[in-house]
Amino acid sequence: MHAVTIVDGALDWREHPDPEPGRGEVAVRVRAAGLNGADRLQVAGMYPPPPGVAPDIPGLELAGEVAALGSGATRFSVGDRVMAVVAGGGQAEVAVVHERHLLAVPDGVPWDQAGGFPEVFTTAFDALFTQCGLQVGERVCVHGAAGGVGIAAVQLAAAAGAAVVATVRHEELRDGVGALGAAGAGTTVVPPEGFVDHGPFDVVLELVGAPNLAGDLRSLATGGRIAVIGVGAGAKAELNLLELMGKRARVHGSTLRARSLEEKAEVARRMERHVVPLLAAGRIAVPVHETCAMADAAEAYAAFAAGGKLGKIVLLA
Repeated sequence: MHAVTIVDGALDWREHPDPEPGRGEVAVRVRAAGLNGADRLQVAGMYPPPPGVAPDIPGLELAGEVAALGSGATRFSVGDRVMAVVAGGGQAEVAVVHERHLLAVPDGVPWDQAGGFPEVFTTAFDALFTQCGLQVGERVCVHGAAGGVGIAAVQLAAAAGAAVVATVRHEELRDGVGALGAAGAGTTVVPPEGFVDHGPFDVVLELVGAPNLAGDLRSLATGGRIAVIGVGAGAKAELNLLELMGKRARVHGSTLRARSLEEKAEVARRMERHVVPLLAAGRIAVPVHETCAMADAAEAYAAFAAGGKLGKIVLLA
């Protein structure tokens, strides 16, 4: 097979041995793989994969067809359309995934949308609902809402009946983000400056990082929760602990990549029950900004780095 390969901090389309599925694993013929910020960090040497995952093939999500089954794998059949979050190696013609991490691709969902779905929607769902316990009628602030996880979070919160305030730096993208959240109790899209005035919030999804944290806490309602899942603008901040105590608030962080097989399988089952049906019904969508041949991944990475986009960049094999 060929795969996008990291070579001295650059990308090349190189040949690798075909991976063989082990017990409980499935070989997937990859058709599409979404591009995410973590992929760029890995190329730059700043986000290495967990032990046992090839360090030179990026890619945290994929969609494709089951090509072969390892011993004991029974959940899917050869030819089934599947998608998954993976710890790495998704940007390749073939990838091996544990069957318990795979989700079925709903009928009618094209490959580009399926390839851009798993990582961002799983991250957003896990942060909003599993960790923060978002409830119907609560108020949510989503920072960096024009990015992949932000777009997913706005849609999921709106579909759950929450009122959403979404911060978007680029003015030309705000209407598009607002349209994605139109199904809920109301979505307001604002510039990052002054978001505190739109509180109080029961949940804040922090995708930008340290510069927002003091404002996040000021804008919280009593009993509010802040989930930190992105630190692109900075990772160190000061926090007023008296304010945190007075509001009986919680601040926590999370990543998906390093979780155990069992933990990832549990998240996949929740996605299967609660989120994939929304995708199948057309209640949530995966906006695709651009597709690119996987062999030309360097161009796609450059487009991702340029910013100013609304929706995913997806590599097609």
